[in-house]
Amino acid sequence: MRRVLAWRIQAEVFGGLDVETRRALRSTRIAPKAALQPGTRITREWQGRAHVVEVQADGFWYESQRHNSLSAIARQITGARWNGPRFFGLRAEDAT
Repeated sequence: MRRVLAWRIQAEVFGGLDVETRRALRSTRIAPKAALQPGTRITREWQGRAHVVEVQADGFWYESQRHNSLSAIARQITGARWNGPRFFGLRAEDAT
């Protein structure tokens, strides 16, 4: 918390990040599908049960079934429409 406050004070005195730096920071987000290599296992605990998804070259495998997207798997697990990468904690903005 102290570091955040110190940065805020410095930003007010000396100015915040310039446009170029902000743009560079925004562009560092990695698309989840591109970052996941075949063989990667993604685990999410939901309602006391661990759900494991394996990334394959042709899609995602969950409970011996192939799915085209993580969103379809999240929907199967929760019964509601979810953004799959968000549900599994893969979106860059969710990591902060």
